[in-house]
Amino acid sequence: MQKPAVTLMVKAARAAGNVLLRHMHKLDALNVVEKDRLDFASEVDGLAEKEVIKEFRRSTPDYAILGEEGGAVKAKNGSRFTWVIDPLDGTSNYLRGIPHFCVSLALVENGEPIHGVIFDPLRNELFTASRGSGATLNDKRVRVADRKDLDGAMVLTGFPPRERPRASAQLKCLDTLLVEIEDIRRTGSAALDLAYVACGRADAYFEAGVKPWDIAAGALMVREAGGKVSDFRGRPTGPMDARGVDSRPLLAGNIKVAELLQQRILNTGYAAAFD
Repeated sequence: MQKPAVTLMVKAARAAGNVLLRHMHKLDALNVVEKDRLDFASEVDGLAEKEVIKEFRRSTPDYAILGEEGGAVKAKNGSRFTWVIDPLDGTSNYLRGIPHFCVSLALVENGEPIHGVIFDPLRNELFTASRGSGATLNDKRVRVADRKDLDGAMVLTGFPPRERPRASAQLKCLDTLLVEIEDIRRTGSAALDLAYVACGRADAYFEAGVKPWDIAAGALMVREAGGKVSDFRGRPTGPMDARGVDSRPLLAGNIKVAELLQQRILNTGYAAAFD
């Protein structure tokens, strides 16, 4: 049975997804701002986030909020809970008409995700997870792939604009990986990448420059699907609330593949680029 918090999150995610779908066919008329170099947001991001916050404020007025667009709102009455919101993960895809984006929501307690929802409105795919209760795709339990090594693996990654100074180190790592794995995909949505690892569509994921709203829900899903999530050196990823808004490196996969991927990231010097 779905937990009450997840039921609320699903309602909010579907409301935000409806906003995204309504505006898909009028992209030319959207107001777009460049938050940072090559990092864009549109009025749709803001509208979708408002829908989510409206649902959350109605039911949990004391919780803190950390949103990609709206920033951080402190908790009231000392609440230890934070809603972590990405109303449109895959904004660049969305603005170019590429049909791969989602809404990503997490409820975080003292920095740790305890519930997560990722909703792909185009495919009507709803990924959910709760700490200790597993992960699901459209109400069916999912597990990470059971691959035992990197041979033939499908690996997902990204090239965020704020990490371009380390691009040469990442490309060296990819060059080494391509000798072993089947292929690399760069989809443009960190949240969906993690959801795809959780349900076995991909074997592993790694990316630098991600922030809590990109990964909080997806990291929980991978763990609840039997996988491992860490930084490039195998350490915990740090708090996923307002205390941890700096960008960070992340890798995820089943335990064996994640450990092998971590070794390659270390051996090629990519991990050292963040020291």
